[in-house]
Amino acid sequence: MSTEYQEALGRKIAQHRRRRGLSQPELARQIDRSVAWVSQVERGVRKVDRMSVLETVAQALDVPLAELAAEAPVVAAATDGPPEATGLRLVLSGAHALRAMLSGQITPDPAALREKVDEAWELTHAGRYTELTELLRGLIPELETAARAVTQEERAELFELLSAAYQACSAALTKLAEPEAAWIAADRSMAAAERAEAPLLVAAGAFRLAFVFLSAKHFDQAEETARTAAEALWPLADQGEPEAMSLWGGLTLQRAVTASRTNDSEAAYAHLDRARDIAARLSEGRNDYNTEFGPANVGLYEIAVAVELGDAGRALRAAEQVDTSGLSAERQARMLIDVARAHAQRRQVDEAVAVLCRGEEITPEQIRAHPRVRQLVADLLTMQNPPSQALRDLAQRVAA
Repeated sequence: MSTEYQEALGRKIAQHRRRRGLSQPELARQIDRSVAWVSQVERGVRKVDRMSVLETVAQALDVPLAELAAEAPVVAAATDGPPEATGLRLVLSGAHALRAMLSGQITPDPAALREKVDEAWELTHAGRYTELTELLRGLIPELETAARAVTQEERAELFELLSAAYQACSAALTKLAEPEAAWIAADRSMAAAERAEAPLLVAAGAFRLAFVFLSAKHFDQAEETARTAAEALWPLADQGEPEAMSLWGGLTLQRAVTASRTNDSEAAYAHLDRARDIAARLSEGRNDYNTEFGPANVGLYEIAVAVELGDAGRALRAAEQVDTSGLSAERQARMLIDVARAHAQRRQVDEAVAVLCRGEEITPEQIRAHPRVRQLVADLLTMQNPPSQALRDLAQRVAA
């Protein structure tokens, strides 16, 4: 790391620390470092040579990691994220389309490929990212080849399957806090959907892309993607087309979360109410295009929105009322993260730990790899002195 980069990084950290109204001792407590360490980093006389440390600083300052790492010479190579994320990034890095164009004719089996795509989504919803990585490592090259090996009339189905596989990859990468790679996967899914001439599948790709922007804290882009896709879908949704209603509802829930993260409570709850209305028209939970949209999912988003707006009481009341039994393991665990955040807002440390442990039992990979969980556990450690054995054990498992 060059001296110039060290100094530039130090100035950025100091600037964002002051913007948040934090003193050096306060920041030091949040990131579990000494005051001297913070002072030396801000003055550019100490290196931050581990991406995991830089990620912790970025989370404490509430800025995207890319904002602090923008001048780092090899950001991608330096990251020490979970191995599942590394594997999925490698899947996206292969020149599979080129190989497909040059490999000659094959006779694909669309039914067998569809079974594999369905399995990919089952693994995604279950938070089993290691198995998903192994599956996609072979499936995506196979689909890229298959879609180019058949006649023009036969290509639509295969490009639809390719789009769905890339969407599963994007969804997993978003959960693993890899927004840049997730963006690539979402973009490829939309391109494949266009080649399949499947407009609802394009909308599903936009749904994934909005998730990516939310994960990266690009809130204006998340809102623009979700808004324009929802507006395009509305005529079909208003006419009662179930798949369009599910996609419109999912996009509207994303707009609610986006508004909550920009502290616009009026817009957030308005979007939530509109999504609840369309869910009531559907009357039951669905999983069109893997959105899991329905009344239960609206309840989960009410918890998420309330937590983002600092309304822990509303979040916990909503958690008592929602029935998650029909939702995927991934969605159930994601709800528990938000419930734990609500308990943390009330400084109920033991309750937050218990809820996170429940989530870990459901989807251990998701809980242990999620940066928000790591930050939450770090915050809990500062609230409880001395920390309980359960909290210490959890902190060790999530590397907080």
